[in-house]
Amino acid sequence: MSEIILKVENLQASVSGQQVVEDVSFEVPAVGITALLGRNGVGKSSTIKGILGLYQRQGNIIFDGQPIQGLLTHQIVQLGIGYVPEDREIFSKLSVEENLRIAERDKNPNRRYVAELFPDIEARKAQTGGSLSGGQQQMVSLARALINSNKLLLVDEPTKGLAPKIVTEVAVALEEASKTVPMLLVEQNLEVVRRLAEDVIVLDAGKVVYTGKAKTLLADEALTQRLLGVHSEGA
Repeated sequence: MSEIILKVENLQASVSGQQVVEDVSFEVPAVGITALLGRNGVGKSSTIKGILGLYQRQGNIIFDGQPIQGLLTHQIVQLGIGYVPEDREIFSKLSVEENLRIAERDKNPNRRYVAELFPDIEARKAQTGGSLSGGQQQMVSLARALINSNKLLLVDEPTKGLAPKIVTEVAVALEEASKTVPMLLVEQNLEVVRRLAEDVIVLDAGKVVYTGKAKTLLADEALTQRLLGVHSEGA
């Protein structure tokens, strides 16, 4: 049985008074990649933001043995949770180098590791974020999180809107990063999930409706269709 790095109990989250996460409970092992799945609009990104305190939330959130539901977002990040947001959200007018330096919170940031993992980004450090392709911006977004030493990464839709070749490159980077830090990954591309994830959590209408092994879910065509509305083969 793997050690648990994150335990979420009865999480509820709301935005501007509207509840977007109803009652979510799950655990994330301290190794490998756990995928958070579900159809569009079921609360996956909202769950991530609830954990981070970006949305108003209730419930218990235990990270590395410590309750964090009462902490502010910057305090949670300082404990060792890295966040790769949906739609990248890099600073378009700043250089790649400046984007990375702003993200540094450790005294000895992992600059060499990031340079080796993202050689294309290393070669473009002087370029502005806005001049990069979507795939390159996604690499910068990942690099910003990985430049710090984290105990957990929350990665939200990293392959969204990317060309197939770039999807593969992002998947390779995530796979390599997962050797050193566990991840909770929100991902719609089931081929990426098949490649990367050991465990899966499926949400529907703001609640967990399935937990188990990724291979078990994706091997069951009828279950995948029922839970996710897509076919597991060739998805």
